Amino acid sequence: MNHVTKIATIGLLSFSQFSFADVSSTVALTNNYLFNGITQTDKDPALQVSLDWANDEGWYLGTWASNVDFGDDTDIEVDFYGGYAFELNSEMSVDLGFAHYTYHGGDDSSDINYTELYSKFALGNAEVNFWYSPDFVGSDAGHFIAMFNYNFPISDELNIQAGIDYSKSLDDKKYEWQAGKDNYLHYQVSANYAYSGFDFTLGIHQTNLDAYDDTSVQLMVARTFAF
Repeated sequence: MNHVTKIATIGLLSFSQFSFADVSSTVALTNNYLFNGITQTDKDPALQVSLDWANDEGWYLGTWASNVDFGDDTDIEVDFYGGYAFELNSEMSVDLGFAHYTYHGGDDSSDINYTELYSKFALGNAEVNFWYSPDFVGSDAGHFIAMFNYNFPISDELNIQAGIDYSKSLDDKKYEWQAGKDNYLHYQVSANYAYSGFDFTLGIHQTNLDAYDDTSVQLMVARTFAF
């Protein structure tokens, strides 16, 4: 469920990134793998690795993996994604793609595999992103997510991001986030700092779900290797 985040903060792919390298890999360590404010590791640390390919025309493919803990035998998530990113002008970019989420470790782990389509739009420092799945976590319920992020660049190395996202099941008889609630809001503020080839992130997350209404603090360090 990483939403092609690379891995905690969603960023719109741009041509400048494509020109950096055809193939890259990012290795990240976090104290808590969060999916829109909800822990995927029972608040335990996670090691996450991605492998990405992109060309100068804007096409990209990738895969991403992390340990997870849902309280059953499922212990690994492996995602596959691809899409096309392009610039409309010097200020606005668009990213259209898909992501397929797979789960492993237990005999029935694959029952929650699912696919999403996404569209991401960046205008200046603002981002608006949308995801849709026709079969969210294998529930046969449609599911929709809308997200808004705003970036506050402090320096070349430091960026502050504030964001809010809204998740909604389109069939509450087949999937609810909690009893009697088919939707929820997630708020986050994060600081991202690049130093000596590493990316450091400190994020504060909150949801309006009863089971996840405590404030979560997420720490992450990541490094990207270009080939």
